[in-house]
Amino acid sequence: MLAESNGTEQPQGEADEPGWEIDPDDESGVAVVATVGRQLKLRREAAGMRAAEFGLAIGYGEDLVYKVESGKRIPRPEYLDKADEVLDAGGLIAAMKKDVEEVRYPKKIRDLAKMEAKAVEIAVYANHGIHGLLQTEGHARVLLETRQPPYSQDEVERGVAGRIARRSVFERSPAPSLSFVQEEASLRRPIGGTMEWRRQLERLLEVGQLRNVSLQVMPINVETHPGLGGGIEVLKFGDGTAVGRSDGAFNGRPVSDPKQLRILELRYGMIRAQALTPRASLAFIEQVLGET
Repeated sequence: MLAESNGTEQPQGEADEPGWEIDPDDESGVAVVATVGRQLKLRREAAGMRAAEFGLAIGYGEDLVYKVESGKRIPRPEYLDKADEVLDAGGLIAAMKKDVEEVRYPKKIRDLAKMEAKAVEIAVYANHGIHGLLQTEGHARVLLETRQPPYSQDEVERGVAGRIARRSVFERSPAPSLSFVQEEASLRRPIGGTMEWRRQLERLLEVGQLRNVSLQVMPINVETHPGLGGGIEVLKFGDGTAVGRSDGAFNGRPVSDPKQLRILELRYGMIRAQALTPRASLAFIEQVLGET
């Protein structure tokens, strides 16, 4: 449940591109897209419009219209807006955007985003790379594009969109308490080239200055610490429950048992104690930025 996935609008008028493919293994997502597709088809037919005519009216190809109506493609928000206008649906089609928005992202990202949205505390130690919540769009795209076996471009775009949507956790009110510890090595890898690397470092400085965020750097010259076995993530919720995961504990499985969570919290507390202070960490990131 807590596994990180280290993950553009297409021109209108193209046959397939202005929609997203649905993962056939995502049962709930498939059901939503199929329902939306059926509703669109019924309304189009009730209006006496052929698929080609309807596609021309909304600015998309006939092939895409058939794929959306058969539940094979996830319509983009602008597709639904134009369909609502052309079919004179009075906002009923446009109202489907909320349901469609939720399934446009891969299921594991949706599940993770839901937990992050409910969490009152999030604690993260990231060793190999920048944590997903802290990544820029360009950084996330490069990571997804270099995955092996390779993702399709559609999977890349859905993954990037899901990653960016998760950043809403920084805008919540009341704000959750967010704590991050990043290994120094993750700050020095120029993923995406110098300009994207600089944007990523600037994003870290921006986030690190938020009042509800503690961002720390673990210097590479620290000889040993409890995070050498892998990353750690702990989410705490308002009802007193929590869930955590670590690459180096409990076979990497998410855990919610209080005894197991205490082990992860102990390790994370020791990691924070050995890392640079938040103020020193921001100064360190500024130094790395100045060297790029």
